[in-house]
Amino acid sequence: MKFCIFGAGGTGGTLAAYLAMAGNDVTIVARGAHLAAIQAQGLTLQTNHRGTVQVAGIKACTAENYDDVPDVLFVCVKYYNIEDAIAFAKAKMTPQTLIVPVLNVFGTGGVMQAQLPELTCLDGCIYVMSEIKEPGVIYQSDKMLRVIYGYRPQQEQKLLETAQKLEKVLNEADIKGHFSDNIIRDALQKFAFVSPAAAAGAYLAVTSEKFQQPGEARDLFSGLIKEVESLGGAMGVTFKQDLTEVGLKIMDALKAGSTMSMQRDIQKGRQSEFAGLVDRVVSLGHEYGVAVPLYEKISQWGKEQHLG
Repeated sequence: MKFCIFGAGGTGGTLAAYLAMAGNDVTIVARGAHLAAIQAQGLTLQTNHRGTVQVAGIKACTAENYDDVPDVLFVCVKYYNIEDAIAFAKAKMTPQTLIVPVLNVFGTGGVMQAQLPELTCLDGCIYVMSEIKEPGVIYQSDKMLRVIYGYRPQQEQKLLETAQKLEKVLNEADIKGHFSDNIIRDALQKFAFVSPAAAAGAYLAVTSEKFQQPGEARDLFSGLIKEVESLGGAMGVTFKQDLTEVGLKIMDALKAGSTMSMQRDIQKGRQSEFAGLVDRVVSLGHEYGVAVPLYEKISQWGKEQHLG
């Protein structure tokens, strides 16, 4: 398949590398020093489970210079850059392309679809631990790599054949792909891991090993998951698994020292997804009449830290 990856950070860079290594046609849309390094020497993927790979065959360009019609556009930017992705899709994509956003923030596909009525935007999410180590180099710290995507309820299933084929292509690329029949449930389940992990990690300034043992960090992480689960219930979502149990299992499998991207951005003084991963839960709590006191506490801390 032919892919365009909009955003070449940890998420987009990892997806691009795996898809290209499996023989797919992949173009990364990036900018700055990272783009220049990829154009000059290709993309390097560093992992703990398969070593360091110099990935051949990946094309890279700016948004302005992209001139192709991919089968699938993966949107892999941070939520605060979603308008850039929408502008790119509006200018460059055609109705023949399936758009799959895999951002951390819940409900991104619907946000994009509202502004791109002529195109087909699914909802999606990704489980991955990776980041830009230096320009042109992606470090994947954990072998976990899973992409879930699907049509929203009542969404017209345009490009269904492409959506079905994508699942097979992802799995052939050593990415655990799942074409979901309930993407709202599955995306919220993923959100119920990454949002609590990011919120608790940033608030307590701790890394994964603190969550892997009894104590304040693990209790806060579990409590935040329960608040998201309560929200899901109020939204009419029935989960197949206990979200706290699932979240703890994922956390316990992480390499020591692991952190979420929001936490890393905050630590480095960069813009972060705090508004989408923390404040959004508080807003949803008010909307659905669900108490989220732990999120409210962290949201207030964020305001004092001028985050968001």
